[in-house]
Amino acid sequence: MRKFAAFACGTGAGFAAYYFQKLRDPLQVVHNSWTNSERHISECALWDSNWDFRDPKSLARPMKNDKPQEQNRYNADLEKNTSKYARHIILIRHGEYLDVGETDETHHLTDRGRLQAKYTGKRLHELGIKWDKVIASNMVRAQETAEIILDEIDFDKTKVKSCSYLREGAPIPPQPPVGHWKPEASFFRDGARIEAAFRRYFHRALPDQEKESYTLIVGHGNVIRYFVCRALQFPAEGWLRININHASITWLTISPSGNVSIKYLGDTGFIPAKHLTNRIPREAKNVV
Repeated sequence: MRKFAAFACGTGAGFAAYYFQKLRDPLQVVHNSWTNSERHISECALWDSNWDFRDPKSLARPMKNDKPQEQNRYNADLEKNTSKYARHIILIRHGEYLDVGETDETHHLTDRGRLQAKYTGKRLHELGIKWDKVIASNMVRAQETAEIILDEIDFDKTKVKSCSYLREGAPIPPQPPVGHWKPEASFFRDGARIEAAFRRYFHRALPDQEKESYTLIVGHGNVIRYFVCRALQFPAEGWLRININHASITWLTISPSGNVSIKYLGDTGFIPAKHLTNRIPREAKNVV
């Protein structure tokens, strides 16, 4: 009887040690909590918490030793570099336009495109957002869209910023490849600029930010689709798999921890169905 009790006790201790070790493994905790599976997680599915290089641990000066004074200094550095509030980035694709003429100056919104922008402006007004920044691509169709939206929302037009980095372009060769479209020179020319725009506007809040902030960016389809892939840490080559309508709303939130979530992706539910478009009109008709 004593031998059996000792065996049971030893076995129980062994199981306890095994499960304690499992609980110490954060990846195993995720498995148990979400999938109850031992299947390996793909590397491309893992989240890089320092994607914007603003993780406090990457900004604080490392500890020289383990003395209390040095630990206090390190903790103070962490606190000084820690974000407190979220950033909301709302991306608007320009309205429908006509691709006529040889320069951007002739690419104006159609009547339908102006109407789409008006619907979007009204929707943003209904959301009751107090905007901290409004930025628009300096291409004509984006500038015209922004101007119409600004007539509907509460923001000082003199504070709107124009940005050439947000101009439309080809960000990266897509996967799967598109056989009829191979603008290698465009990728070489545009890719670095669009990536620079992402790095300029997508990052967690500065530590001194005192409330949640809201940034409105009026831009272009390819750029927005690339931003979404990059922000969510999906393979950037998948940008062409996403389709968004003209004057649509895409809303991304960057939390203080650096985690990113998406609230809207190409939302146009507020625009009547007969006015929905996503491609350049085939015929040069400027009517609704």
